[in-house]
Amino acid sequence: MQLFSLSHSSRRVFIRAKTRWTSRAVVLAAAAGLCLAGPGAAAEPPQSSAVPEPALIQRNHAPVGGAVAGYILGPGDQISIQVLHVEEINDKPVPIDMSGEIRVPVAGRIQVAGLTTAQVETEIAKRLTSYLLHPDVSVKISEFRSQPVSVLGAVKTPGVQQVQGGKTLLEMLSLAGGLDTNSGSTLRLTRRLEWGRIPLANATDDPTGQYSVAEVSLKSIFDAQNPAENILVRPYDVITVPRADTIYVIGEVQKSGGFVVNDMAEVTVLQALSMAGGFDKTAKPQEAKIMRRVQGKSRTEIAVNLKKILEGKAEDISMKPEDILFIPTSASKKAGIRALEAALQAGTGVAIWRIP
Repeated sequence: MQLFSLSHSSRRVFIRAKTRWTSRAVVLAAAAGLCLAGPGAAAEPPQSSAVPEPALIQRNHAPVGGAVAGYILGPGDQISIQVLHVEEINDKPVPIDMSGEIRVPVAGRIQVAGLTTAQVETEIAKRLTSYLLHPDVSVKISEFRSQPVSVLGAVKTPGVQQVQGGKTLLEMLSLAGGLDTNSGSTLRLTRRLEWGRIPLANATDDPTGQYSVAEVSLKSIFDAQNPAENILVRPYDVITVPRADTIYVIGEVQKSGGFVVNDMAEVTVLQALSMAGGFDKTAKPQEAKIMRRVQGKSRTEIAVNLKKILEGKAEDISMKPEDILFIPTSASKKAGIRALEAALQAGTGVAIWRIP
């Protein structure tokens, strides 16, 4: 139905006249049928029109992003508008400008910022009632504006990222500068339920019933082992990368410090010692100790005789995350080494024995 070549007043007269004459034609046809059938004939119910009235046509569209019926539109969003039987108002994306308005053919400029899609449908329909009887308007979200997504934990630049358009988990991690060196092996995704549940098998609702929570293996999405887990984020999602489990080895070892133990199911003291490069020359392994944090208390000390463990006379001991393995110094060894170094520097007092 090409209406828009007419003037505003012509459109109004044309549409209303067409509807009025259509209604009269239906009445006259019904009366003629009664006359032909005779006075004793039962009146048959009028057959429904092949093309239903616009007001009776059911809309069946789902907004982008699932359950976002309550989403509030704002500058930067794009919406698609469709009016039944009006080709000029097609389904092309219409951007919302910085003043929060859109321009709609015939209807003109409309303030839509702060409204939901259902409210925009109602507003556009009001504007079109001067030209159409029972206008049927459909509004969908084509693209979301810049929305906050939080990336926290063991990433290079944690914080809130303003995202426009569809972004995946990997893209969000990249925007946050990538993973930190002490990152764990999984990430945790938290999503408001108003945006729908997270489309992952392990997703669960939190106890408050307001959020959907899921975990994703970082190795799985980085190595493309399961690309389906690299899902799109939604506004107000929170991505948390926990810090990896770490143990510490300090004291008389070759390389003291913290060691990340991400993919290891268990780390023993001998494995920790190996990570640290073994004993230093002045170590006293029989008096080593593990310092372990106990909830509600300061660290407790666990004696470890590394000499016996190395000799197979004692069991290797498992370490827990945040444990500290301390290898003390042997005072006699240290004194002897210092004397040897001093003698070598002086060039005297040292006997060199040659093995025959």
